[in-house]
Amino acid sequence: MTDPSRRTILSLTTAALTSLPLVTTAQESAAADGEFAPHRLWWRAPGDEGSLIEQGLPVGNGRTGALASNDPGRELLLITDATMWTGGLNDTLDQDGQFPYGRTDFGSFTLLARLAIDLPDHDLGAVSGYRRDLDLAQALVTSSYIRSGVTYRREIFASRPDDVIVVHFTQSGGGRYTGTITLTGTHGETPTEAESFGAALPNGLRYGAAIKAYGSGGKVTVHGTRIDFAGCRELTVLVSGGTDYAPDATKDFRDPTLDPEQSARTKVRDAAGATVAALRRTHIADYRTLYGRLDLSLGTSTAAQRALDTWERLKARARDPELPDPELEAAYLQFGRYLMISGSRDSLPLNLQGLWLDGNDPDWMGDYHTDINVQMNYWLADRAALSPCFDAFTDYCLAQLPSWTELTRRLFNDPRNRYRNSTGKVSGWTVAISTNPYGGGGWWWHPAGNAWLCNSLYEHYEYTQSRAHLAKIYPLLKGACEFWETRLLTTTLPGTTKEVLVADSDWSPEHGPLDAKGITYAQELVWALFGNYAAAAAVLKRDAGYADTIAGLRKRLHLPGVSAKTGWLEEWMSPDNLGETTHRHLSGLVGLFPGDRIRPDGATPKEIVDGATAQLTARGMNSFGWANAWRALCWARLKDAEKAYQLIVTNLRPSSGGSNGTAFNLFDIYEVERGRGIFQIDANFGTPAAMLEMLLYSRPGHLELLPALPDAWAASGSVTGLPARGGFVVDLKWQAGVPTSVRIRSVGGRTTTVSYGGTSRTVSLAPGESVTVKGPAR
Repeated sequence: MTDPSRRTILSLTTAALTSLPLVTTAQESAAADGEFAPHRLWWRAPGDEGSLIEQGLPVGNGRTGALASNDPGRELLLITDATMWTGGLNDTLDQDGQFPYGRTDFGSFTLLARLAIDLPDHDLGAVSGYRRDLDLAQALVTSSYIRSGVTYRREIFASRPDDVIVVHFTQSGGGRYTGTITLTGTHGETPTEAESFGAALPNGLRYGAAIKAYGSGGKVTVHGTRIDFAGCRELTVLVSGGTDYAPDATKDFRDPTLDPEQSARTKVRDAAGATVAALRRTHIADYRTLYGRLDLSLGTSTAAQRALDTWERLKARARDPELPDPELEAAYLQFGRYLMISGSRDSLPLNLQGLWLDGNDPDWMGDYHTDINVQMNYWLADRAALSPCFDAFTDYCLAQLPSWTELTRRLFNDPRNRYRNSTGKVSGWTVAISTNPYGGGGWWWHPAGNAWLCNSLYEHYEYTQSRAHLAKIYPLLKGACEFWETRLLTTTLPGTTKEVLVADSDWSPEHGPLDAKGITYAQELVWALFGNYAAAAAVLKRDAGYADTIAGLRKRLHLPGVSAKTGWLEEWMSPDNLGETTHRHLSGLVGLFPGDRIRPDGATPKEIVDGATAQLTARGMNSFGWANAWRALCWARLKDAEKAYQLIVTNLRPSSGGSNGTAFNLFDIYEVERGRGIFQIDANFGTPAAMLEMLLYSRPGHLELLPALPDAWAASGSVTGLPARGGFVVDLKWQAGVPTSVRIRSVGGRTTTVSYGGTSRTVSLAPGESVTVKGPAR
């Protein structure tokens, strides 16, 4: 959908939006008893203003986001814009030939604004019956409480069509709202009026925000830099904001024609011309075009589990690991989908923080880490029927390509760079471990990062079968191949006369020697890159001669063997373990996941599968959230359902005192040091991706049903709208661990095998056609 306007949204038919039930106000009491449980999270306490990253509820329209406190006496919103970044191109290398990595040179993701709505007579201690909800099916945050016999309610949502965040206060019982509203920046601005502000960062990025407040039955007045309201039966506050960032390297990533403050003022003024009911309808209709594409049930939870609020439910699940809570696990998956829709539309892609911050100093600058994290952020999009959310990642890579290419040409072969090409040649492009929105890199060079980015982009094509997407990413694929054509070295395998191609000096992220040649990480990623490029060239009918050259290089690539010393798949082209046995990264296993070369289906030699399994086992079952998610995905690929499930449950354990685990608001917390944890969003996407991979394994031409279904979900379940590589969508029901009904629909695929339990059937469909198979395993 290219036009997110209200007119476009409302022209959609109701039937096209979703099959999920809309939850109305009248249904909320039923929801509290467990109805709509997989689509609703709820709490009995507001968020602490000093810990909103762990307790605030997130809203977002894909570009603008906010964390909401939902405190009765002070509603605080910490507001972000995906493009609110310090820093710049960062093209002067340090003395070691690597990139600087600070908040001024490389840059950092930062807050846009703070919005505070104070209600002095509504302190938490003066109210009763407090409750707040996150309605995942409609992207609404609500809170309610009783004060002096009056029920007060507020609702918050971030509308993409109207590009505003809406905060709406209502009551029943004759109550009134009186208080103040303040909008402030977070970079030392000195606003001169209450309704908007504008400024610029030291890097020249212009930004601004604006609010519009109005009520009924009372007065709303502006006093200097605050807005007062008194005696209002209802109160509405609209906020919008943004920057003059533009995804265009030729314009230094700026749009000089854009006035962010004025644009924000126009958006809140226009939104105020519609009723809140109309804004809500438009928002929900837009959101549900994506959210309603997939639904699932992993089983039924107990009445006792349903009676608990979300935080108590998480704690109960951790206390009794033998008692599954399948509806909680389904809700966690849907929460990941909610974050994807809310955080990745029409702007920059999801970074380490997603779209949510509680300050201007996020760890690792909230950047794009290219050695696992940004890729993991997008493993969920296609698997969870959210392919349009992947476009932000594609568009980012395309916008950065000119700068990445120029920096590679100019700086990669710097004699101080320990990763420079021994051939003395350089072509194409690569990246650093960290990237920013201005074409710049940070920290160290990451030669194989280009291959991993390209492989992620190509996998999106495998799901969607979109030739338009393939044509867009083709320059990225070809440029990455050109880089590797100049980088690969010829060597003779020890004890043989066989010559192979190996990657030049590199690091197996993020451990081991810094200058090893032929690391498995690079070999596997480049092997996949070359195959994907050749396939793309064939589909697009381009560069047949060059595709043949790349195919020839691929045949000569060294691929890892199994160490005679450890029994593991080698990670460093050495029989020795040169790193940390239980390291968080699974760099040496990228051929298992996200790659697809190592498969336990007989296509891969058993000793290779066994070696990969042994290495994965040695890595352990307890790490950071994103590392557990990666492990779960690998165990799912190896069809070990219980190990994969154990890692899912581990990630659901409540975080306490900064420990690894799930926070009060379901954000994943990464323990960086004892007693201090940070929010890092990748596990919130990687864990649901693993759950879906446990239900369906796919590659072009092959689907496997329930490859890693754990006992906890086996009794009964269903999933509708589950995408598969090769251009298919699957609806699946199961009982007692066995598929009972399967519907396969083509979204571009032609022929695929469908397998379960050692049996398989071939399905041939034209695009748009579907077929239903009853009990395929019987």
